Amino acid sequence: MIGPLQAVFFDAGNTLVQMNYPDIAQELGRLGARVDPSEVQRAEWRARVRLDDEIFGHSPPGASTESRASADRAVRYLLEELGVRDEATIARAAEWRRAYNQPLGVWNVADPQAREALELVRGAGLRAGVISNSNGSARAILETLGLARYLDFVLDSSEVGFEKPDPRIFALALARARVAAGQAAYVGDLYSIDVRGARACGLHAVLLDPGGHWGERDCPRAPDLLGVVRLLIGERP
Repeated sequence: MIGPLQAVFFDAGNTLVQMNYPDIAQELGRLGARVDPSEVQRAEWRARVRLDDEIFGHSPPGASTESRASADRAVRYLLEELGVRDEATIARAAEWRRAYNQPLGVWNVADPQAREALELVRGAGLRAGVISNSNGSARAILETLGLARYLDFVLDSSEVGFEKPDPRIFALALARARVAAGQAAYVGDLYSIDVRGARACGLHAVLLDPGGHWGERDCPRAPDLLGVVRLLIGERP
C-alpha cells in the first residue's frame, strides 16, 4: 500500500449484514427440506464461491449482480449445496425469496461482529464507508440495524448508477472519504466483484472467507470481520 491506511470500505450483504438464515431454514422446512439455520449458512458459504466462479467471474462488463437471473441462480446453488435438487422446490424457494421482506430482502441481520469491527475501525482513526450492489435499500438496512452511525457514507449501486466491479463506484468512495486509493482498503465476500473491482481502482482488498472455501487466491483472506480489521490495523505503519 502507498502511505498509511486512512479508510476501510465494506460491502453490505454477506459482510456487515447476514442473510436471515433462520427464516430461510423455516421456509425450506415448509417446502419439505428440513435443515438447521447453521446448515443454511454453511451451504451459502459454498454457494457464493460457485456463483462467483461460474457466473460473476465470466460475466461481460456491465452485467448486473442484482438481476433476477443472478438471484435465482444463487437460490439454486444454495439449495443444491443443501442436497435439494427438486426443480419445483427450487422454483418455489426462488419465488419466496423474491417476495420476502421487500424491499429489504433476506439481508436483514447484522453480522455478530459488525458493530465491534466498525468500532475498531473508528477507534483507529480511520474513515469507514459501505459500497454495495443493492436495490436502493442498503442505507435503510444499515440504519435499521444500528450500523449506519459508524459509517461516513453508504454508496448503493442503484442510487449512484453503476455497480461493482466497475471502478467508478470505488473511485466515488475514495472521493467521499477524501483519500488516495493506496490509503484505502475494501472488504467483501466475492472475489470477482469485490477484490477485482477494488484492485482495478488501486485499493487494497481483503476477501472474507468464513468457511475456508475460496482456496488459494492472490489476495489476503480472513475468516471474519474482526480478523479483517485486525489484519488491516496491523498493517498500518
